[in-house]
Amino acid sequence: MTVSSEIVWHGRGGQGAVTAAKILTEAAYYQGYKGVSAKPTYFSERRGAPVSVHARVAQEPVRTFSNILIPDIAVVLDDNLLRMVNVTGNLREGGLLIVNTSQTPRDLGLAGRFTIAVADAFHASEAAGLIVEGNVLISTSILGPFAASSDLVSLENIKKAVRKKFRGPALERNLKALELAYGATRIFPYQAQAVSA
Repeated sequence: MTVSSEIVWHGRGGQGAVTAAKILTEAAYYQGYKGVSAKPTYFSERRGAPVSVHARVAQEPVRTFSNILIPDIAVVLDDNLLRMVNVTGNLREGGLLIVNTSQTPRDLGLAGRFTIAVADAFHASEAAGLIVEGNVLISTSILGPFAASSDLVSLENIKKAVRKKFRGPALERNLKALELAYGATRIFPYQAQAVSA
């Protein structure tokens, strides 16, 4: 088990970054971590505006609740944010970048001293029927690539947290979206020799 990890989630208002972070921290608790926290930061409180969530997962109780400056993991719920927010600028060397996208890291112009995981969480949710008032919800599907690419929290514990949050048909749709995105995850490991000094 990892001693501790700091995670920054990047999304837009209404996409589910806050919900995803809360489900992840609950799953981490089931995994055996004693310290979990998730704190949102809103740039503008309106649907579609950029939002970030700062989450900590640790073996000991969390006593720091400030914004995370150098995350171990960055999760991007909307690949368009890569053009608006420098999500990799402070990502820890050897860290992990998870992006909801149908493109490859090369297509997105991504490279650096970190592993990159991509999955089309949007289409996984769409295929699972996670659509409310015309909006495709990706708060659970984005956790699929998280489980597939990190050793922080298992897919089973994420499912356990999802089962606590949803019931009936909503639960089945969320679990299906999670599994589809998990299965669609592509991981591009960091290779130091491919990165210029």
